[in-house]
Amino acid sequence: MELSVGLDYVRANTRAVLHTYRRDGRPQLSPVTVALDAEERVIISSRETAIKVHNLRRDPRASLCVFPDRWLGRWVQLDGTTEILSLPDALEPLVEYYRGLRGEHPDWDDYRRAMVADQRLLIRMTLERVGPDRQG
Repeated sequence: MELSVGLDYVRANTRAVLHTYRRDGRPQLSPVTVALDAEERVIISSRETAIKVHNLRRDPRASLCVFPDRWLGRWVQLDGTTEILSLPDALEPLVEYYRGLRGEHPDWDDYRRAMVADQRLLIRMTLERVGPDRQG
């Protein structure tokens, strides 16, 4: 599958399961909401204390299974390398993440305060491979 096809799929579908690696190599899976940033990296909001963040700080490799809201149907696997953007640098990118998914917030100051209180960060994933390239 072409990378552009995988990116188009993420533009239309925001539900995903993120795969990271535990210290012992076993998978750790987390349901997440995905979007794309201006550089066409997959972005995910999380918290500093989340296990997935600890895993990604140790090993930045990750995979996503992105699927439609109605669950059944076409899906895409995305593999890549992540970087963690913490506060305060993550604050405005978190605004863009929200804006891309939900539109305008009724109170951006309140949103920013909530992001700080929740210790939010942004996971950015640079894609290296997408698939499947055929069904069945």
